[in-house]
Amino acid sequence: MKIHTTNYANTFIKIAEDCPVSKSEIPPFKGVKKSVAIMQFEMLAKNPYKFTSDDVLFQVFADRKDLTKKEYETERAKFFSKGQPCFRASPLTKRYGFGIHSDDKGKIAMYGVETEEYAKFVADKSIEKVKAMRSKRA
Repeated sequence: MKIHTTNYANTFIKIAEDCPVSKSEIPPFKGVKKSVAIMQFEMLAKNPYKFTSDDVLFQVFADRKDLTKKEYETERAKFFSKGQPCFRASPLTKRYGFGIHSDDKGKIAMYGVETEEYAKFVADKSIEKVKAMRSKRA
């Protein structure tokens, strides 16, 4: 079974061109269950450069499906046997104004669009830059 990945290395994902905010926002809590945006935000806010994109995306999937730790290995292989949307499609980069930096090991951290760090990553010629996907077609 082929395993796909969403991981980048030495890459910065800039916010989407049509992102509605000029300053990053913490995703609001709505309803009973945490949204994907909140779950991703909480993992990255508490653990910069601890997880890869694959780690975060799978953990959110596992938590939403109430998987047990015993199921992780099998379910992770199944999850990545199909291509998965990367952080370019995350609500953090499309709606809430966070850029995602992947270091040389593929570990990620988020930075608000208004921060000095965000500007430094955008200006850094030594790392690749990609834009988050637009929410609406042009």
